[in-house]
Amino acid sequence: MAARAALRRRYWATVPARLRLLRAATVLLAAALAVLLLAAGLATNSTWDAVSQRDAPRTTSAAGLELALDDMDAQAANILLSSGDAGEGRLWTPYRKAVGFYADARREIGHDLRALAVAAQGDRADEKTVESLNDDFAAYQELIGRALENDGRRGGKQAALADYRTATDLLDSGLLPASRELVSSNNAAFDTEYASARSTLATQLTVVLVLGLLLLVVLGALQWYLTWRFRRIVNPGVLAATVCVLTAVILGGQVLSASAEHLRVARHDAFDSVVALSRARAIAYDANADESRYLLDPGRRDRYEASFLAKSQRLYGIEGATLSTYDAELATTWDAYRTDHRDLRFTGEFRRELDNITFDGERAAAERTVEAYAVYQRDDRKIRALLAEGREREAAEFCMGWEPGTSNAHFGAWMAALDEVTGINRAHYVSSVAAGRSDLTGQLPWTCGLLLLAAGLTGLGLRPRLAEFR
Repeated sequence: MAARAALRRRYWATVPARLRLLRAATVLLAAALAVLLLAAGLATNSTWDAVSQRDAPRTTSAAGLELALDDMDAQAANILLSSGDAGEGRLWTPYRKAVGFYADARREIGHDLRALAVAAQGDRADEKTVESLNDDFAAYQELIGRALENDGRRGGKQAALADYRTATDLLDSGLLPASRELVSSNNAAFDTEYASARSTLATQLTVVLVLGLLLLVVLGALQWYLTWRFRRIVNPGVLAATVCVLTAVILGGQVLSASAEHLRVARHDAFDSVVALSRARAIAYDANADESRYLLDPGRRDRYEASFLAKSQRLYGIEGATLSTYDAELATTWDAYRTDHRDLRFTGEFRRELDNITFDGERAAAERTVEAYAVYQRDDRKIRALLAEGREREAAEFCMGWEPGTSNAHFGAWMAALDEVTGINRAHYVSSVAAGRSDLTGQLPWTCGLLLLAAGLTGLGLRPRLAEFR
């Protein structure tokens, strides 16, 4: 009892004790709030580092690998299709273009594999996937190299075709599934990072508001006590400290809520579309390769035709459509969508993008992409019709030509439209990351400074009152 009485006399029974206790509570709460905001800022900045330097680049590198693999195989098919018999009857423009694109894709694959190997360090599942990719790609290159070597000999087309078949089978059974697995796993890791960061920010915002409210209550109690005890209307120092705390709580809350919003825009509004469109681009290159494979390999035409349709359905899915009905049903469903943007009778990667329209100019760019895709689809039917009429060389020239009005020219226009809508989303992803960082570096130091100033002003405001009791 004696000890309790002594503590009461020391910390509450006298006026100076009460003032010192309220001052200490103010300083401790202000310091705790400043430390919390500083820790939240550092954690959020770390999240932005993880998002911009690890999660997003890993996902886009994996998507780029899938695209480059599809492109390399497509160009190998184009080389074999356009090379003639040891150069005799060669389609020179398609051949030269295919050789150049083949080399570009090969270099891109090497770059992406190195980047993914570095990114996978520490994740055993991804490490094993990258190791498998490297082994399979070495085997794939050997098969393609052998196919091209055989194709360079007169009468070597059949041997080249046999090697190319084996290489394409390896691509379909090993390389492409593994690259898609990396896209999915890295994208899932990004989503996990995002969900955790948003949850943490929500918790931190709640704690900031609670601590801020408690600090304002303590300052209000201090101001009331000074008014009651010393018969003063206000204490200027405590009033200024209250204004500083209120401003700091508002700014701190804005920083945390803005960070959560920038994360949402970067992840879902922008990057979800980047992933969908990157997948669409890889599927497009693989479908384009199926056309060349269809012309190159008569023994597998049914297989490559079915594969082309399956990839078309992954891009713009129409239930029950066949190649003979696809164009008409695409036109019907697209007209319905253009009439009413809520009337989406199709599925696939284009649907994913159209369900996630967010930014200025994005819808128009996405619609141009689908319209360019429809032109490319009609070209495919022309290729098959020419082949059915026995006009194989004309079919190959139209398929691989780059002159205006040919299939490759229209494919290039489709890819340019796809790049435009991807670029819009990528730009907003980058700007959201930059804005998130800017809010932290621009406002958070001021917020912490205001809290420290509030603690100092409280001490200055109480100094004359405490001096009266010396």
